Amino acid sequence: MEEKVIHENEDKRFVINLEGNEVYVEYTMTGSEINLYHTFTDPALRGKGLAAQVVRAALEFAKENNLKVVPTCSYVHAFITKNKEYQELVAN
Repeated sequence: MEEKVIHENEDKRFVINLEGNEVYVEYTMTGSEINLYHTFTDPALRGKGLAAQVVRAALEFAKENNLKVVPTCSYVHAFITKNKEYQELVAN
């Protein structure tokens, strides 16, 4: 089931709030690059595919805004490797 992903621009993260817990990916922006550097899933929400949803939302944001992605977070890097449609976004 797809949950609502919220872009918290002021906190520089994409987040799902569910059952009083959070799943999020944090980022920094430098020029035309977005560095996705940390993904967190509350232990109560693990195994539900929610981290993939927040990462996908961040990557779609990058695509819509013509940003290059720096996948510093190992989860984000693995996600992009498995989802080839996002590989073109990766900064050289």
